[in-house]
Amino acid sequence: LESFHARQLRLSPHVLGHSKAHVGRVVAELVRAAKAQGLQPGPLALSLRGDFVCIGSAYEQHKVRSPDYFDILVPLRLPPHLEPQPRCADGLGPCGAFVCGLRARAGWPRRYRPFAEGFCVELQGRSHLSSALVLRWFQGHLQRCLGAVRYRLQERCRISLSACPGRPPTLHILPCSDYVCCHISMAVRLIPAIPLGDAVYLTALLPEGPQAPLASEALWGLNASRQEQRLLSWLKEQTPASSCHLKCLQILKGLRDLRGQGLEEPFCSQWGRVLSSYVLKTALFSLLLQGPLEAWDERFLEERLEDLVLYLRDCLRKQVLMHFFLGNTSLPEAVTLPRFLKEAAPVNLLAAFDGPTLDLVAFQLINTWIQAPHVIRMYSSPRYLRPAPTP
Repeated sequence: LESFHARQLRLSPHVLGHSKAHVGRVVAELVRAAKAQGLQPGPLALSLRGDFVCIGSAYEQHKVRSPDYFDILVPLRLPPHLEPQPRCADGLGPCGAFVCGLRARAGWPRRYRPFAEGFCVELQGRSHLSSALVLRWFQGHLQRCLGAVRYRLQERCRISLSACPGRPPTLHILPCSDYVCCHISMAVRLIPAIPLGDAVYLTALLPEGPQAPLASEALWGLNASRQEQRLLSWLKEQTPASSCHLKCLQILKGLRDLRGQGLEEPFCSQWGRVLSSYVLKTALFSLLLQGPLEAWDERFLEERLEDLVLYLRDCLRKQVLMHFFLGNTSLPEAVTLPRFLKEAAPVNLLAAFDGPTLDLVAFQLINTWIQAPHVIRMYSSPRYLRPAPTP
């Protein structure tokens, strides 16, 4: 396990640090230009707040294999008179996810009507901010600003922007040969985000299919990445200096990816969706807070990794793994949430999957752990290694 982690999973801090610094400089230029073009928009338009939030495994010290893909939240400024409305209870939106509408308050002023017509859709007789319309505006706004930024950065790198309908745009960065010592082409997903306070954001739900209902356009998903980062910082202070909890997460992600190389469709896709990195991280958080934290010293790596696998297997068999931040009364004081999220109904992350699928994943997970040395030797060979698909 140690060799697998060191040779195939662990990233060079030097290379990752260069990549993150370069991404930060380029995104800062683009966000600054996009904000400048939208200064003093008045009440009838969207605009950028002017900052950005780095999220994901690259900024949480558990990214594996390649430092070439990053996620960035870009907060937006919104007109007043929009209020969050959790919609889990009424059955709207996908199973296994917290969804929230941004509903116009009663008595929407007449002067806001152009904004409503440009960025809102009707749901149950009320105007709701449309994630699809906001995403379309965001893509176009960044594209219009790209020319000036590209000119300013031409000596540092080449940049371009690509977008698929219904998905956040991706910024592609190719450093120039003499600028950095690590010449890696990077992709940065720029995600428009609606701030709710306490560093909680709403982001657009990814389309489930070409025939997604209109209701999904009026719904937004919860992004609590900053809370996860705060929790990880708190855990770093509470666990031993040589804690192995992040290494356990990296190894489990690596074993999941290797086993996926040998699975046939459609189970291969189901395997990856059920054991998503977010599910694995949620299971780790839940297990860590069961304590004691001193038991996560690195010399107990194999025991703690086995505990994590068994805990995850039990969750799959019971078909229950609750969202870590919603309805959790045992959160550390270092993690704060807005009141309406504290009072929101808990969400089961496995609710979207049927029992037979979860049972099969549980069986395959235990099988992968028992045969871990064989899986690592077999699927790490050149015959099976293939580029990971672009998210």
